[in-house]
Amino acid sequence: MEKIKSFLKGFGKGFKKFGEGVSNVVNFVLLTFVYFIGIGITSLFAKIFGKKFLDMKEGEKSYWKNKEGEKELKDYKKMF
Repeated sequence: MEKIKSFLKGFGKGFKKFGEGVSNVVNFVLLTFVYFIGIGITSLFAKIFGKKFLDMKEGEKSYWKNKEGEKELKDYKKMF
């Protein structure tokens, strides 16, 4: 009886390791697929239609944009 319990415990541990390995492979494949489909197709369409997401002009050194307009200090007192 002890041999059967020992065998089943080892069998269970082996199946657990096997399941973890399979889940790692499946996760890798699915995440890679989603990345290349999602990012790749978006990038392809953006290049075809000339869309630039960062809107940086030639010769500029930064992506920062200056804020237009200033609020007075009293406008910040009770915002909520």
